[in-house]
Amino acid sequence: MEANTSSTAATKAAGIILTDVAAREIKTIIQQQELDAEKIRLRVGVKGGGCSGFSYVLDLTETEKDTDETFEQHGIKIICDPKSLLYLEGTTIDFKDEIMGRGFVFQNPNATTSCGCGSSFAV
Repeated sequence: MEANTSSTAATKAAGIILTDVAAREIKTIIQQQELDAEKIRLRVGVKGGGCSGFSYVLDLTETEKDTDETFEQHGIKIICDPKSLLYLEGTTIDFKDEIMGRGFVFQNPNATTSCGCGSSFAV
């Protein structure tokens, strides 16, 4: 058993890594929007577009497709379609709250290039 001493320590499941900081922010959003935490899923995916070719997608939804990969980390139920998972394998999703801005940050080992803001990438 590993000791978890980092505030951004992550748990890996199904190829996507969600830090506990990101999980706490997602839980805060769910609570602020008064959503049912038992029914809500975090959909993680990619779509064509953005300055580098692909954009990251995060969405809170109750809708789950039969083909979705499903897993849970830090109490967050995560779903991802199989095609997106190919591009997201090994990606870490974190949350930063800094002077220059706040938001979810993706560290994708599959990306060969990414835009300056980090919201799109190419493989």
